[in-house]
Amino acid sequence: MPLENIISPIQPHLESVNNVIKKSLGSDIPIINQISSHIINSGGKRMRPILHLLLSGMSGEINKVNHEIAAIIEFIHTATLLHDDVVDQSLKRRNIKTANALFGNAASVLVGDFIYSRSFQMMVDIDNMKVMKVLSDTTNSISEGEVLQLLNSHNPNINEKQYFEVIQFKTAKLFEACGGLAGILNKDTPEIINAYSRLGLHFGIIFQLIDDILDYSGDASQIGKNLGDDLNEGKVTLPLIYAIKNSNKIQCKLIKDAIKIGDIRKLPDVIEIIEITKSISKVQIKSEEQLKKIELILDEIPGNDFKKTILELANYCVYRKN
Repeated sequence: MPLENIISPIQPHLESVNNVIKKSLGSDIPIINQISSHIINSGGKRMRPILHLLLSGMSGEINKVNHEIAAIIEFIHTATLLHDDVVDQSLKRRNIKTANALFGNAASVLVGDFIYSRSFQMMVDIDNMKVMKVLSDTTNSISEGEVLQLLNSHNPNINEKQYFEVIQFKTAKLFEACGGLAGILNKDTPEIINAYSRLGLHFGIIFQLIDDILDYSGDASQIGKNLGDDLNEGKVTLPLIYAIKNSNKIQCKLIKDAIKIGDIRKLPDVIEIIEITKSISKVQIKSEEQLKKIELILDEIPGNDFKKTILELANYCVYRKN
């Protein structure tokens, strides 16, 4: 099912979130407005706000505070993208030039800082210490995940456990916050808050697993970036870990050497080895295991029509092509 059909029940709320985003990004400094508008309007799926709104609606009413929280979550995500693109020296995201390619590294980093700080101003206005704690802890964990990923780059000996440690910090933690905050704002029981947090965690793991699959098997025009960007940056993702584990000595050496220097020229050979070792299907199975965990949690908790929508969204995330 297309994403626009899945999210149709909350479309008016997503429009309210977009209005909050536009209203909150204003600055008297023109370049802040230019860069902020560039990345916010560059065609992201708003997956994190969508998940927060759906989970908020499953045990309560979606209201103005949820719109504010959803915008804050998107700001935190956006700030990380600005910083990531500088660290990774990326030139294209979502099929358009990155902010650093257009405006330079310094401006992109500083506007990322502005968006981070604006999100914390908005948190203060919500005036809920539980919300502040979740979001501040989450932001700190994301930073730790980014540093871990940097330390792991160009190291072909990274294992599956280390990989999952990075993605749980770097990606899944913000999805986890989407769920936990929905329960906190609805004043749900600790058990429901925990269940919503776990739902978010599994969504985040799925999202990163599929991103990593698409980097070696997707259509560049659909995923909005060049295939093999992870290899070029020396990032050791699960398709590479499985390919190294299941390849012969010559194939293994080729992949490891390519990781060490970010040798994008070896991409066709690396993709061929990934295909021979069926590494993409192995990672797909991992994402489907996360989907099963989402199904089990949803079976255990009360809900309404949004429960079906959340499951449809989870299936979309597992089988998406962009």
